[in-house]
Order: sequence, then structure tokens, then C-alpha cells
Amino acid sequence: MKESNQWDAEHYNKNADFVSRLAYAVVDLLAPKNGEKILDLGCGDGTLALEIQKHGAQLIGVDLSADMVEKSRNKGVEAYVMGATELVFQDEFDAVFSNAVLHWVQDARLAIENVKQVLKGNGRFVGEFGGYGNIQALREAMQTVFDRHPEYGRFQNPWFFPTKEEYKECLQQSGFSVKSIEIIKRPTPIGDIQEWLDIFANGIMKNVPTSQKTGFKNEVEKILRPKLFTPKDGWVVDYVRLRFEAQKANHEK
Repeated sequence: MKESNQWDAEHYNKNADFVSRLAYAVVDLLAPKNGEKILDLGCGDGTLALEIQKHGAQLIGVDLSADMVEKSRNKGVEAYVMGATELVFQDEFDAVFSNAVLHWVQDARLAIENVKQVLKGNGRFVGEFGGYGNIQALREAMQTVFDRHPEYGRFQNPWFFPTKEEYKECLQQSGFSVKSIEIIKRPTPIGDIQEWLDIFANGIMKNVPTSQKTGFKNEVEKILRPKLFTPKDGWVVDYVRLRFEAQKANHEK
């Protein structure tokens, strides 16, 4: 399944720059080397791709958003419109890097198989995405508002937030050796909860009538304010990340 959101690069960069800003530790885990060929799976606007290129790696970025791909290209990144389940490369990369993307792909095994296909033998797969319990308060609040309004249709959760045990099993079943995998609780300050909904839940709101979208967001905000907002810290979302490093077996093709 493809990502369900449509990304506006300018809007995203203005209100969700924390997605890249908080991911430099994942680049450190990747430890890119001079001369390596690396695929940035879900490259976004190219922020982390540029960081990887600083190490001398040859990088190709892919993203489902044509707008994001254009922004990456404008920064000098070789990038293509392509999703995690439709990679066209074969035995080509020393490593695949991915940040904040894999939770949008419901078919985790297909994505992992695609990654295995593009990696050379002993290639690395390093990434971070939403883990078990991620944005639970937000998801519950949206579910509650949908339950109150049958005219919105059924709440459809677009995300895949596995436990580390579940994802480790997926990786191993596809022939990867898991070097490290961990769940990291990371409460994350954001600017405004309604902006967050506009960016990350626009796919969820697609069946909400335009005239009622503001009402939907207001209801969600009212539910969440006692849980995620304080005058001192503002909005802090209950983010949980799953970070991993795996290696393709040399005999796997």
C-alpha cells in the first residue's frame, strides 16, 4: 500500500522540520563511508540526503511526493518519484537509509523485500520510523471524533507502528541479520496541533466535508489539549520511534 498522504513541501518544511532535525542520530547509525552508494528511501526535501553526501557517499533519493523530489533535486540530490514497494533497482546499493517513512507502508514485508532486492550482498538497511504506541493519544482522539460523526465514514488508520519484536521478525524472515533494534520514546514539541493534523492526517480527513474540517480539528484539539498541551511547554506529541540496523546476508540476491 502506498502512502495515503499528499505532501506539500513548503507546508511540511514550515511546520514539520522536526522530522529531519531529530533524525541525525540515524545518520550516525548509518555511518556512511566515502565511495558508498546509498539509497535514501523517502528522501523528502533532501535535508538528510545532503548530510549523508557530506561523508562522500554517492546518494540516490526516492520519494512518492513529486513536490518533495523537486525540492531534493533543487538542492543537488539525484532523486526520483518512487515508493517503498515499487523500487526498480537491483543489487545496486551498499546501504538503504530511511527516516519517518516506513510507518506509512502497511505491507511491511513487501517493503523489506524491495529493500533486499536493491542491496548488494552484506548491504545495510538502517532506518527509523514510528514504533508501537506512536501518537496514541492523537489516534484515539481522531477515532473518538469519527465515532461521534458517522457522516465522516469509518476511521481508517493509515499507519503501521510495530513492536520491535514484530519488525525484527519481518526483517529476519526476509533474510536480514538484525544488528540492533530499539523502541525510543521521544515526546516531541510541535508548533500547533491543527497544523499537525493538516499535514499528517489529511488522508484521514479526505472524507470529512470541507465545511466540517475545521470542526473536526477543533474537536480533536479539545480532546487532546488536557493530554498534550501545557502553558509551559506548548504542544508535545507522544512520539515513539523504532530505530534499527540490519544487514542482508551475502548469499541473498
